Amino acid sequence: MIQKSFVMMKPDAVQRRLMGKILSRFEEKGLQIVAVKLMQIDEDLAKTHYGEHADKPFFGSLIEYITSSPSLAMVIEGEEAISTIRKLVGATNPLEADLGTIRGDFAMDTGRNIIHASDSPDSAEREINLFFNEDEICDYEIVDNKLIYE
Repeated sequence: MIQKSFVMMKPDAVQRRLMGKILSRFEEKGLQIVAVKLMQIDEDLAKTHYGEHADKPFFGSLIEYITSSPSLAMVIEGEEAISTIRKLVGATNPLEADLGTIRGDFAMDTGRNIIHASDSPDSAEREINLFFNEDEICDYEIVDNKLIYE
């Protein structure tokens, strides 16, 4: 099933100039970037996005971190995109993430774990709608899809 997922490279990925390397992992897998924007996330958007963590002790530092520098927000589409992206991203704790995953290769600390990816279709829809307007999401076909998908 073709799905859309929300993915965000966090400030540490941007500051460490890892955006190109990370983006290429999704494209090389056969996923399609259908929306992307570099943005400075303000406190209100950060609190809305991470609202499920509002009662956790790390919430304040998470908001401070995510608003500290630009992030790269994306919508990525593909067959079973949500689970595929989660596998590419790796475990939330980079020290538990397998080598070869984005977090396993580029991150060392849970508080600076490089990237966010939607964990369910409901989360993906909510997060996409939070960060993108409908007219910012492109609908196009990649010519090599017939080489990737049967």
